[in-house]
Amino acid sequence: MAKVELKKPIVDEISASIKDAQSVVLVDYRGLTVEQDTQLRRTLREAGVVYKVYKNTFMNFAFKGTDFEGLTQYLEGPSAMAISADDATAPARILSEFAKTAEKLEIKAGVVEGTVYDAKGIASIASIPSRDVLISRLLGSMQSPITNFARVMNQLAEKGGAGAAAAETTDAPAETPAAEETAAEAPAAE
Repeated sequence: MAKVELKKPIVDEISASIKDAQSVVLVDYRGLTVEQDTQLRRTLREAGVVYKVYKNTFMNFAFKGTDFEGLTQYLEGPSAMAISADDATAPARILSEFAKTAEKLEIKAGVVEGTVYDAKGIASIASIPSRDVLISRLLGSMQSPITNFARVMNQLAEKGGAGAAAAETTDAPAETPAAEETAAEAPAAE
């Protein structure tokens, strides 16, 4: 069997995994302990990020003709890639956070939504909150005026309720004689 035939399934696997990816981040993982690597893989997996180690030549073939072709210039030395199809900033965020405690993990570069970024660019992207956090902030900011409006309306209703109670108190003596007249007429009807 020719070498090309052996490489094709791996290149096809990489191509399939990056096909619908919103982001791909390349890292140099040399020097990580087994424990650190296991923790990194677990953290990425929990966030829905695929983390794989491939030969640079395989990634090079898979990247050709795609949005990720700009990463080929960073394929030197051992490389692993983190791929996310859902959250474009997740690989950058998680890898940058993890690199703070594992100095040996080096972010090389990445592509986020079709744009190639070097290590500094990926660090900037890592500071962007996740999509879920941004949505919750948006909803919170939309809910705040509604909540404040409801609070003001409630306060007005309470003040109006106190005014209505005072009005009922002043009306009560006027109603009392009318009630007495009705009571006086009732025995006469018998």
